[in-house]
Amino acid sequence: MSYLLIATLLVFSGVFSGLTLGFFSLNKADLERKAQLGDKQAKKIYSVRKNGNLLLCTLIVANVAVNTTLSILLGNLLFGMLANITATALIVIFGEIIPQALFSRHALHIGSKFAWFVQIFMYFLYPICWPISKVLDRYLGDEMPTIYSKKELMKIIEEHENADEKIIDADEEKILKGALSFSEKIARNIMTPRTAVKMLDFGQKLDKSTLLWIKNSGYSRVPVYKKDKDNIVGILYTRDILGKDTRKLTAGKVARKNVFFVEGDKPLDDLFNAFKKTKCHLFVVLNEFSEFAGIVTIEDVIEEIVGERIPDEFKGESKPEAIPSKKTSRNLRRV
Repeated sequence: MSYLLIATLLVFSGVFSGLTLGFFSLNKADLERKAQLGDKQAKKIYSVRKNGNLLLCTLIVANVAVNTTLSILLGNLLFGMLANITATALIVIFGEIIPQALFSRHALHIGSKFAWFVQIFMYFLYPICWPISKVLDRYLGDEMPTIYSKKELMKIIEEHENADEKIIDADEEKILKGALSFSEKIARNIMTPRTAVKMLDFGQKLDKSTLLWIKNSGYSRVPVYKKDKDNIVGILYTRDILGKDTRKLTAGKVARKNVFFVEGDKPLDDLFNAFKKTKCHLFVVLNEFSEFAGIVTIEDVIEEIVGERIPDEFKGESKPEAIPSKKTSRNLRRV
């Protein structure tokens, strides 16, 4: 009978010890979030885990009571140092190491199975544990949720994508990481530099060779300059010349005159908002001396999020809405 009781107490000791580590290895905020999303296991655990200090007191008091009783029983069966060594070995191996190793690896699954069991002990030990837990609540406060930096979030995303049971695929990983690093980049990082920009002179006739050049450039929007390449005066949209006899037209005559300028250090999130506000899909980027540095399109911004190249294809933009600048020498519109 004594041996059966000792074995039972060892099981209880292991359960309380394992549950203590298992429950508190689960972040309360994460459990609440999972419970709100419909996770049944998280809901069961959160019902007891939400009262963190009361749960902690209950598990520790119960575990101490079990281990003390176990030591007394072994002391009655054995003598002196042998009783101490036996009690210590049994509690450490079967009451601590094995259950904690098991419960920590399967905290959510095992914890949900034992939630009802813990609630019973919380009820019976409430008169003892409630005052202690209230003191802890008052002086230690509630548990703080885990706040992750952007780099930590990106690392977590990588770990999910590399896991055996993939929740996030490679494309989703690129989009999520692109969105997280989005605001850290500026227009200068993604613009097409001046040396690579295809441009037309204001007086350039739109003859057959020019139209072929526009077609071969692969762009649906071409900046138009007047006299100096720093003086961008318009944007030629290929849609505006489709189906027209352009032999007597020039680039300057066809180009739309609403040109928007942005500083090279403009953050991408602000840049994206500017694209939405102006309903324009191409901005001219200026350097610190207000000189033409390159161009940036809304496709460039979206590519930073999705992590893939988007073909330059006209999609019927709305007519841009002009935002006059307070200071302008060339009728500039800055956003």
